[in-house]
Amino acid sequence: MSSVLITGASKGIGRAIAIELSARGHRVIATARRPETLADLPVDQRLRLDVTVQESVDQAIREAGDIDVVVSNAGETVRAPLESVPLSEVERLFQLNTVGALRVAQGVLPAMRERGAGRLVFVSSIQGRMVLPMIGPYGASKWALEALAETLAIETRRFGIKVSVVQPGAVSSGGGERAKVFLKENDPYTPLYEALSVLRGEIVTPEEVAATVADTIERPDPPLRVPAGAPAARVLRARKEAPESEPFLPAEIDW
Repeated sequence: MSSVLITGASKGIGRAIAIELSARGHRVIATARRPETLADLPVDQRLRLDVTVQESVDQAIREAGDIDVVVSNAGETVRAPLESVPLSEVERLFQLNTVGALRVAQGVLPAMRERGAGRLVFVSSIQGRMVLPMIGPYGASKWALEALAETLAIETRRFGIKVSVVQPGAVSSGGGERAKVFLKENDPYTPLYEALSVLRGEIVTPEEVAATVADTIERPDPPLRVPAGAPAARVLRARKEAPESEPFLPAEIDW
């Protein structure tokens, strides 16, 4: 069994991944910015890790010991039109969703490279390959994450390191409900925000995403991109088949 470090394991998908991998017999190192939120998880280690702080990442990696697999799951989203979203929020999302994942990868890659084996699994989104209105900053951070992951897959494969990107669609993890919303009073984009529910499509559970992540880790030769569930696979297939000359949406909205 593998030794797996998971970022953002305090809630939602990350928590479900920790439980699933523990049930399958893996040594799980669950991490979060507030490690007390991990107290009830059935894992081997619970560590403080803030992916936006280099010293926090370095310390967690030292305390974790040998790491065979990293699951980069830490992330957040916001709801806002690009015309008026605070740029500080865009920068925050990139630091957390994108740069933070790379920071953790940089921390573990030297040991994996020396050992000649290792796995990096990035929890992305269908929005790493398409966009949804009012969620543009999140989508941009995931597009960037997938570019980094694909580059890492090319750069590190000769060292025996395997890289995968898991792409869920809508997940009942509460992440969307917790998202900050930036809309002014009488905002002209409010009708578009209210129409977002049409685009969510079929919702899967965090446990379904966790099973996809665990299956990916346990595959001898995993693919680079792995849709998490049939709804994600359908949307990504439709996006691939759609003409590049027009913006793509998975459903019609009244806008």
